[in-house]
Amino acid sequence: MMRTGIKRLVVSHYVLVVLLTLILVESVFIYSVRTFYYNSIFNSLSNHAQVSASFYNKFHNNLNVLTFESQLPEVTEAFAHDNAELQVINNQGTVLASTSGFAVREQIATKDVKLAAHGETGSWIGSNAVTRERVMAVSTPLEWNGQPIAVLRYVTSLEEVDRFIRSVAGIAVLIGFIILSAVSLISLALANSIVKPINRITAASALMAKGRLDTRVDESYRYELGELARTLNFMAQEIVKSDKLKNDFISSISHELRTPLTSIKGWSETILIGDMQDAEETKTGLKVISKETDRLVGLVEELLDFSRLEQKQLALDIQTFDIRELLSEVVLQLASKAREKQVTFDFACSGSNAGAVPGDENRLKQVFLNIADNAVKFAYPETVIEIRVAEEDGDCVIFIHDEGVAIPEEHLARVTEKFYQVNPQGEGTGLGLAICKEIVELHGGALALESSEQRGTSVSVRLPFRN
Repeated sequence: MMRTGIKRLVVSHYVLVVLLTLILVESVFIYSVRTFYYNSIFNSLSNHAQVSASFYNKFHNNLNVLTFESQLPEVTEAFAHDNAELQVINNQGTVLASTSGFAVREQIATKDVKLAAHGETGSWIGSNAVTRERVMAVSTPLEWNGQPIAVLRYVTSLEEVDRFIRSVAGIAVLIGFIILSAVSLISLALANSIVKPINRITAASALMAKGRLDTRVDESYRYELGELARTLNFMAQEIVKSDKLKNDFISSISHELRTPLTSIKGWSETILIGDMQDAEETKTGLKVISKETDRLVGLVEELLDFSRLEQKQLALDIQTFDIRELLSEVVLQLASKAREKQVTFDFACSGSNAGAVPGDENRLKQVFLNIADNAVKFAYPETVIEIRVAEEDGDCVIFIHDEGVAIPEEHLARVTEKFYQVNPQGEGTGLGLAICKEIVELHGGALALESSEQRGTSVSVRLPFRN
């Protein structure tokens, strides 16, 4: 119904606009034709009367009010018109003579006669009382010494003119109908050119809604329909990616949760059924339980941070702090893990103002702990992790570089995406770097990564000195 409605709407709107235009144009055209012919008849009769009266007055000086009625035959003959009946009427509206041969002395009170009786030329269009045909009457005064002594009234039939005008109107209507038909066909074709792609796009979107996300829409359509098709295809691709990321995330988080829970459960049972007097074994088990509990807490915190960021509910407590002290705490906190991995930290700071930075100290510590922890995790044994703080272009820039496993080029641009993991079977949820990037950007900064087999991996965090 919607598709039929669109087609009907397009066609009806086009046809309605053209129909109204045709009605307006043809009405003006027919009115103009009618006015032209009627004015031509009026001008012809009026000019004939005026020329005849002027000629008669010039060569018949004996015309006067006293002898007028005796001169009616001569006046009628002199003022006669080949295509119109001449009626000679006195100022009271009584017909004195007529070229039609019918009885005279009838009273005529039309507006043209009244105007002529007062010295003006007038016209009137109406129906003949006897024949019922449409006629035009043109009346002009016959003057003597500047005063009207009679009215010359010319009456002519409009039947032939009206018949011609009706023929012209009929032809105009026929042409209008042809134009309207052509416009209807063109608008129907135009409507189909819009509706058919919409039908295909709707069908494709229905398949996508049913889970057929491999369905694609032809993107060759022009203008907005092409944009709509590309947007729909892009949406399907993004849904596929999101679905894959979701599945990978569920698999990853299940693995991440299962591993510490298995350790906690195993050591809990070992301690419960074991020899409680064995202090060393109990201590080892409790250490594992504590470590794995911290790991679970970290996972939960990571998920909570992600949820807050997604809902734009992560609030920052902005205070100016010393970035050098924060990084020293990060190095100290990871020192034990670095020793186990046989890597060392090399921390240096340059620039007189490079230390004081406005920001949320706890959140930024979370960022640098995550980045430095990744550096320790992927660094080769007996290598150095460099941490540098510098001032560049009015910003504080922190570089963390490790000589370790490089990030493949095809993954480098995506490692900061949510739930993205270079190795889906490895540890982690794929949220760490994504959360770090979001936190840095909330501070008005930027996070960038570079990685290669020859130089290792470098992470730069740029923070503005002014919030």
